[in-house]
Amino acid sequence: MRTDDVTGGGPALFRLVRFWSRRWAAGITQDEGGDVARILVLEAVAAARGDGRPAQIGEVAVELGLDRSNASRMLAATVAAGLVTKTVSPQDARRTELDLTPAGEDLLAAARAWQEQTFARMVADWPARDAQRFAAYLVRLAAAQSEGAP
Repeated sequence: MRTDDVTGGGPALFRLVRFWSRRWAAGITQDEGGDVARILVLEAVAAARGDGRPAQIGEVAVELGLDRSNASRMLAATVAAGLVTKTVSPQDARRTELDLTPAGEDLLAAARAWQEQTFARMVADWPARDAQRFAAYLVRLAAAQSEGAP
């Protein structure tokens, strides 16, 4: 695909990112007693878990786009809130394992439900096929970024 075929897509994407980065968790945080930072950490821990294994601090830092020190501070607050467990790895005492608690799973599920409802409201007046296609493209774009695609 030639880049001139997608003119306007980049600025539109980043306009949406700027808009939602300031607002996306307002509804869920007010309703569920969470805050944006906690939800971001929960999303990062969930994304860093793989193949049924707990996440590691370095992986969560990468997911958050932060250095290990800042990610550790955010994780400490989330652990203190009872949303994430932090344990020493039974295989390697130098490693710390992170996982969501039931309360963390519940808050993450509530955040994702709110995200789904918000998306549905945003495209409510679109033809169903367009909304479904756009949702599929967003899922594809997010998956490609998770896999390290440019």
